Amino acid sequence: MLATLLAVDGPDTVALTPVTKAGLPDWLAAQSPATASWVKAVGFTGEAGSTVFLPGPDGAVAHVLAGVSAIDDLWAFAGLPASLPAGSYKIDAALDARAATRAALGWALGSYRFSRYRKPPEKGFANLVWPAGADRGEVERAATATWLVRDLVNTPACDMGPAELAQAAQDLAAEFDAAVEMIVGQDLLDRDYPAVHAVGRASPREPRLIDLRWGNPEHPKVTVVGKGVCFDTGGLDLKPSSGMLMMKKDMGGAAHALALGRMIMMAGLPVRLRVLVPAVENVVSGDAFKPLDVLKTRKGLTVEVGNTDAEGRLILCDALAEADSEKPELLIDFATLTGAARVALGPDLPALMSNNDALADDLTEAGTAVDDPMWRLPLWAPYRKGLDSKVADINNVTTNGFAGAITAGLFLQEFVSKETPWAHLDTYAWNGSARPGRPEGGEALGLRAAYAVIAKRFG
Repeated sequence: MLATLLAVDGPDTVALTPVTKAGLPDWLAAQSPATASWVKAVGFTGEAGSTVFLPGPDGAVAHVLAGVSAIDDLWAFAGLPASLPAGSYKIDAALDARAATRAALGWALGSYRFSRYRKPPEKGFANLVWPAGADRGEVERAATATWLVRDLVNTPACDMGPAELAQAAQDLAAEFDAAVEMIVGQDLLDRDYPAVHAVGRASPREPRLIDLRWGNPEHPKVTVVGKGVCFDTGGLDLKPSSGMLMMKKDMGGAAHALALGRMIMMAGLPVRLRVLVPAVENVVSGDAFKPLDVLKTRKGLTVEVGNTDAEGRLILCDALAEADSEKPELLIDFATLTGAARVALGPDLPALMSNNDALADDLTEAGTAVDDPMWRLPLWAPYRKGLDSKVADINNVTTNGFAGAITAGLFLQEFVSKETPWAHLDTYAWNGSARPGRPEGGEALGLRAAYAVIAKRFG
């Protein structure tokens, strides 16, 4: 499944030795004087990300030294698939199972390229022989799910509207023999998803609720909800051009939800999985919902629209109410929800909010363990009064502008029962600049941590 990871090495496979700055002197001391002199002559110091090629008797590359910060760093090998000459390589070092798995996953994540709209470079990625002891299942699940997030988020809105997002869910369902239902357009009103319809009705690309189900109905219920705003103009509270530029990625939560579903189904976890994605475009037309409109919701609460650019929470509230109606053992939502979360935590750390301390602790611990970190923010109850409305049960925004990520979480919490273990991940879903294994563009953040928690609890 992973083209750059090879089952066996061949006669042309090149040995690849990882070395840290601290470990380089000992490695050099064990080599021949000629090899040690060569490494010193080319100025190799073991700096992370650097490489040096050691020639064989025939002048061809016989060995590669790769500088790493730590042997078990997830990203230690992630830059090598693109930087090394095409060919096959085999890690020449003793790796325990954890380090071997991380090396393979880093290599796989560094072998991603989004080339839908242009011819890929002639130079392909370098291949790695599977390191001994690597957990192939874990690597394949994490890598293919991450690629799915990246592909979906990187695709521009002209080719990734609600229907195309629904097709991605249908393709996933077909791969794993899952059932998927679509509730589209007017049917959203007929079947009581009024907030999803209100946000999406202005677009000629009809809004819809994507509902994927998989697994034995008798197994514990795990439900994942993802924000699927395929493009966000801000609605009548129109964004400036600078704020609108990246809004093809506003369906990043949906991409994460589908990718997490993929990991669960690939692993065959004994759960009844449900993935709910409200998919819309928030655009401007004569039928657009308006500031100070009062919207009905699936839960029965009425919402005053303080700002049409806070639309993600409006579509999520209907999906969360439906998810909560089944009383799942675990409910998690992903959303590219607030700029406030990015101001607070930057692009790399999803903001975690939860009504369940044990779940929040598990997620933060898993994030640290699998190098997929997140940071918990409080659902600070005193801030809830900022969402009060004089004409409806709740407003979708506050007027003071403070704690925007938290008040968005407090809004969503209104649609989830206290008894349902629920976590909300406000994620950026994007790399603003390229790093080894993390190209500029769409990115999965919080995905592997969420899977680790689900696998531990129910696997």
